[in-house]
Amino acid sequence: MKGGMPVWKYVANRFLTFAENVLLGAKLSEYHTGYRAFSRDILERLDLANNSDDFVFDNQMLAQILWHGFTIGEVSCPTKYFKEASSINLPRSIQYGLGCLGRGWLFGWRRWEWGVQNCSPGSPRIQSPKSKV
Repeated sequence: MKGGMPVWKYVANRFLTFAENVLLGAKLSEYHTGYRAFSRDILERLDLANNSDDFVFDNQMLAQILWHGFTIGEVSCPTKYFKEASSINLPRSIQYGLGCLGRGWLFGWRRWEWGVQNCSPGSPRIQSPKSKV
């Protein structure tokens, strides 16, 4: 928040990060900066064509990366908020948040642990991601 992040965005980001970590079985410090680096190998394996063209795109990529069992390394970066730096308003932020939760649910490993569903997202195979070979 020292970088100017509004309190409502900070609280929402912390909540979404917690929820996604629970659903996706991960321990990431955050999902929402959009500041990422990916290997070519990972990018070639992801189904990017079926992702959104909106703010939630990078979150969808993270869910797919975790689903496939790839390792994610984190490097911290400072947060700087000012009018020209962030174009997402409250209604679009709500849409983004719901999209993050939806993708977390779709790709969430926790569903299998909880016995809610046993099929993988976007695939006809019937197995838990933890049972992949």
